[in-house]
Amino acid sequence: MTVNFTGPLEDRVAIREVIETYADAVNCYDQETWASLWVEDSYWDLSHYPEIGIVEGKKAIVDMWAQSMPAYPKLSFLVTIGSIKVDGDKAEARTWFSEVYEEPGTLKDKRARACYRDKLVKRDGKWFLQSRIFNIVHQT
Repeated sequence: MTVNFTGPLEDRVAIREVIETYADAVNCYDQETWASLWVEDSYWDLSHYPEIGIVEGKKAIVDMWAQSMPAYPKLSFLVTIGSIKVDGDKAEARTWFSEVYEEPGTLKDKRARACYRDKLVKRDGKWFLQSRIFNIVHQT
């Protein structure tokens, strides 16, 4: 265990599985699985995109995601987990990701490197995303 990974190994593995399932659901456009990873009282901070801002509540998050995903049929979304810190039934994680997609309208290849700062909660023995804060590091 390092300073970036603290708390029980079982919880850290379960959180890793939440984050990796999220990425797989994005790549497979699996709305049911993707939605299952969020708690009802969640929020997704997409302030990097002022037209979106912060989306609050699981239903609003899932609806926004489902409406936007059809515009990205060739999206590839890969994650690397930089940290997971568990404290009881709460955790924080930092997830780096790389995505490649065709820009809607122009069909030009776009690439983004970004980071999610995540808060997760454990409810009834399972881990869920409670919040994700999105920050682009580099985009072409």
